[in-house]
Amino acid sequence: MKKTITPNGHKLTGVFCSIFGHHYVVSKQVTQHIKEYRCIHCQKRVTTNENGKLSVLTPQMQEINQTLEDMYQKRKRRHAGEVALPPQVA
Repeated sequence: MKKTITPNGHKLTGVFCSIFGHHYVVSKQVTQHIKEYRCIHCQKRVTTNENGKLSVLTPQMQEINQTLEDMYQKRKRRHAGEVALPPQVA
């Protein structure tokens, strides 16, 4: 029997998700508060939006998340370099 795969995963697992709901796992941590998730059954991808709710990961949202991740990493590196040593007592 030929396996049928859709862009969002297998058809049978898609039916499973429509009945029982998705089982999301974190696929990428963009920042401390924004993450990308993927359903382990149907491979549907979602992300957290500005309200903290899950929304479908569109190409536009992917681009926004990539920009946020770049800004977050630059800021994190900059603050890591600014850590000052405690003053020494003479």
